[in-house]
Amino acid sequence: MTALEDRRSSDRTGDTATSSGLYTYDLAPTKREGRRWGAYNVFTLWANDVHSLGNYAFAIGLFALGLNVWGILAAFALASVLLFLLLTLSGFMGHKTGVPFPVMSRIAFGIKGAKIPAAVRGAVAIAWFGIQTYLASAVLSALLVAMFPSLASLDTNSLLGQSTLGWITFLVLWALQVLIVSYGMQMIRRYMAFAAPTTLLTMCALAVWMFVRADGSVSVSVDAPLTGGAMWLQVLQAAALWVVIYGTFVLNFCDFTRSARSRGSIVRGNVIGIPVNMLFFAVIVAVLSGAQFTLDGRVITSPTDIVRTIPNMFLLAVASLCLIALTVAVNLLANFVAPIYALVNLFPHRLDFRRAGLVSAALGLVITPWNLYNSPVVVNYFLGGLGALLGPLFGVIMADYWLLRRSRVNVPALYTEDAGAEYHYRRGYNPRAVAAFAPAAAIAVVVALVPFFHAAAGFSWFVGAIIAAVLYALIADRASPFRDVDGESIAVAAE
Repeated sequence: MTALEDRRSSDRTGDTATSSGLYTYDLAPTKREGRRWGAYNVFTLWANDVHSLGNYAFAIGLFALGLNVWGILAAFALASVLLFLLLTLSGFMGHKTGVPFPVMSRIAFGIKGAKIPAAVRGAVAIAWFGIQTYLASAVLSALLVAMFPSLASLDTNSLLGQSTLGWITFLVLWALQVLIVSYGMQMIRRYMAFAAPTTLLTMCALAVWMFVRADGSVSVSVDAPLTGGAMWLQVLQAAALWVVIYGTFVLNFCDFTRSARSRGSIVRGNVIGIPVNMLFFAVIVAVLSGAQFTLDGRVITSPTDIVRTIPNMFLLAVASLCLIALTVAVNLLANFVAPIYALVNLFPHRLDFRRAGLVSAALGLVITPWNLYNSPVVVNYFLGGLGALLGPLFGVIMADYWLLRRSRVNVPALYTEDAGAEYHYRRGYNPRAVAAFAPAAAIAVVVALVPFFHAAAGFSWFVGAIIAAVLYALIADRASPFRDVDGESIAVAAE
């Protein structure tokens, strides 16, 4: 044990001894004076993440499925209201306690049981980190071939499913993200502040360009749009799926809001970043897809389809680089931070933020994400199954924190292995949380993956979350004593 670890293991907060296996610099509560995230930082988080290439592909797919422009706007309006409520509640948890998601999970699941939700969230993130890096590398490869046609010869072979050029661009972007993360959360915050306005201006300019190309005429629907009940069912399913996409963020939003200056900064950042920004996103989707359909009767699958048609090489390079910068920002936020904290929580004596970032990135590489992305079976069953587990986890954690504890948390007790401590439960596991999670998770996975329930598959996250929350509220011990911890106590625990 190092001298630092020895000092941490012997620290005392009140009468509770902190454990070096639970308390590290990266997992410790954020001190009040160290909280630098304002409303703009929260907004930039959503400004980057909402405008990801994957989200555009999903939203444009709604147009292809038959939803008209007004149906798409209605779906995103409904989804944005739900997400604002869920993410604000989740964000308040991080602000009050100052702890990252793996530690937050200890409240409901116990100091050892918390590894279950952290591992599930981390596994989903690592897979999507690799996939998003691959999508960005494909844009970079296309740009390089357009600028230097001789490079096309490097894009014809295959090594483990990837061409030589593909390997080069993937590794370049992979290394760039590792470098950014190696400087910690503050560097991620600065990168987001740069990428957000760049992203918004780029997508807005792209939409204006397409609108002008289409002579100001934008199709509001495909040739055979959905109507009546079928349309509204698709609107509800689209709104539910949009919430599911953010099921990961809803869980670990506390990883970011633990650094928020105030509740007000979270609310203001969420208002502009979620309802306002998402409707702006929906308008851009409507213009891009509607203008392209007006031009040639074709529904695009991604903004990259439009970017590749830009006739000016300089503008093509600028637009492509902005899309790459956007994808990197999304990856850092949604798919890099979560597994880093999960790995630090699993191996506190061996990993810190930087080392965990390297391990997470390495795992995202060795799974050859391009093969995952090109296999619908893997994406649907592996990632779809894991994604269905996020709803039940959210249901248990939120029911425990808001319904039963009413936001009263003993933060120092989250870092002790004392058998009599509040979150030790039974050998470090809360059997009530597991008992609520297991059946809800099984039902959610069945709804998500079994073809018989195809019509309800989009609602699997909600099904799992509601069942888990109700079960946990019914079986949890309401008589547990809770002690509120103010900012001073948090500061003491973090020292």
